[in-house]
Amino acid sequence: MLELVKSGGLMMLPIILCSIVALAIVVERLWTLQARRVVPKHMVAQIYHLNKKQQLDGPAINALRDSSPLGRVLAAGLVNMHHPRDVMKEAIEENGRHVVHELERYLNTLGTIASITPLLGLLGTVIGMIKVFTVITAQGIGNPAVLAGGISEALITTAAGLSVAIPSLIAYRYIRRKIDDLVITMEQEALKLVEIMHGQREVSTFEDAKS
Repeated sequence: MLELVKSGGLMMLPIILCSIVALAIVVERLWTLQARRVVPKHMVAQIYHLNKKQQLDGPAINALRDSSPLGRVLAAGLVNMHHPRDVMKEAIEENGRHVVHELERYLNTLGTIASITPLLGLLGTVIGMIKVFTVITAQGIGNPAVLAGGISEALITTAAGLSVAIPSLIAYRYIRRKIDDLVITMEQEALKLVEIMHGQREVSTFEDAKS
């Protein structure tokens, strides 16, 4: 493997660096974006029962805010639950934009890696072919070993670039879709909270969920 990297030339270094960064981002995002960590189940039901028991005070809202991204969104609404419905929704939407931005952390970097690694491989290919033609110009085609080195460098960097770009692109699309699903779930839960706090939804379903 080390010989293969050496044969790829100088452009193998940024490609390897990109692969390490991409792997770190994918592992970190998959860990962070677990559904149980982002949108815990029955959170709205728990809030409803706390409110019913007159226990939805400042410390309870702060604990909710620190518990998860969904908790942050719902806590923003609860702080304004005594205001009109539109004010409560606006507070939730404003806080939700910040939460979504955090969920998308490092995602642009991953997408950039998926885009530039094939170009790095192509650049390595061009450099390798330049070396080949330089040798041909200086020595003719009488030294196959030297020619093979330039061609090998060209092919290896192309393969390496694609080997990093393809998994990175797949991971980027998967994580993007996962974030979209989580955001939809948070929007649904936030809407439920607004409606039950303003008496616009039946609460029996939340009692069943809690039980």
